[in-house]
Amino acid sequence: MTERRRTRRSAPRKLRVIPIGGLQEIGKNMTLLEYGEDIIVIDCGMAFPGEGMLGIDIVIPDFTYLVANSARVKGVFITHAHEDHIGAIPYLLDRLNVPIYGTRLTLGFV
Repeated sequence: MTERRRTRRSAPRKLRVIPIGGLQEIGKNMTLLEYGEDIIVIDCGMAFPGEGMLGIDIVIPDFTYLVANSARVKGVFITHAHEDHIGAIPYLLDRLNVPIYGTRLTLGFV
């Protein structure tokens, strides 16, 4: 009977780790952790443009997925206060109303 109950329930939820930026590049650090219906964001950084990006001041992660799933985003957790981890926060907050979590020092820089 225990086995029967397990099969009737929905499949176990899985943790999805979604890198938005910061992989194989310097800057734009942003990773999403998605579990069930909840999303948390780790870091929200910027990058400086490369030589071929004339007229571009900064490069930020693509927030499309977060904006489309804004009701599911529970907050942004900042690991430390380097610009490649906090520099895009103002641009994210223009699109989402979410709490920002971090140490007192890190939040002071934000």
